[in-house]
Amino acid sequence: MEWIDTHCHLDEESFTQDCADTIQRAVDAGVKTMIAVGITLDSCRRVVELAQKYSCVYAIVGLHPNYVLAAQPGDWEQIVELMKAPKVVGLGETGLDKYWDYAPIDLQIEFFNRHIELSRQLNLPFVVHCREAEAETLAVLRHHAAAGPFNGAMHSFCGSAETAAACLEMGMHLSFAGMLTFKKNDTLRQLSATLPLDRLLVETDSPYLAPTPYRSKRNEPAHVRLTAACLAESRGISKEEVAAATTRNARRLFQLPES
Repeated sequence: MEWIDTHCHLDEESFTQDCADTIQRAVDAGVKTMIAVGITLDSCRRVVELAQKYSCVYAIVGLHPNYVLAAQPGDWEQIVELMKAPKVVGLGETGLDKYWDYAPIDLQIEFFNRHIELSRQLNLPFVVHCREAEAETLAVLRHHAAAGPFNGAMHSFCGSAETAAACLEMGMHLSFAGMLTFKKNDTLRQLSATLPLDRLLVETDSPYLAPTPYRSKRNEPAHVRLTAACLAESRGISKEEVAAATTRNARRLFQLPES
């Protein structure tokens, strides 16, 4: 079986001492491709460097909604330049976050719009972060969907069935992380069983959101298979089927080569 971790933060400080070993553990576990996602200008520079250093790592660059207020003049323009770097396969993570009070929602929406518009211009997918902001996120997406279906993914999806249906209708993919395995998330597992398999992705969001049985510990890309196994069990199909489908979906969305 081959897996693709479509969303990880390998540039985070918790990986500083053992990044190479972490990547090798993932490869040994069948995770042949990892997409490292930037959240600030400095973070974006680091994930681009990781993609250049490791053949199995690709990069996504953008400004996370929680950090748009801290962005300096010229940061966005430099991130736009980084999108031209080899092995950059998408924009983000962008979106809206009303859980943390780090940036005004109007400013988050402004940068969300920028990412979507640039995604259209560059024909690159965009990755959406949505935390306690489903209505506002859908409003932004619907505004832009008037121009046609999207090429993008809802990162670490944990929304409602109504949100899932709306996102799918607009062309989005839904990506599941370790939260799918949490004991309390029966509703999310039930939802995951009803969604079209050809629009699903798996991710770790490592070092965050470690799946059961690693909760409260550092997450890493090798653990993506545990979320995928949970997805397979919820749907009543084999892990091999989930591996083949989610890998195929990720390759198509992010225009990844065969490993």
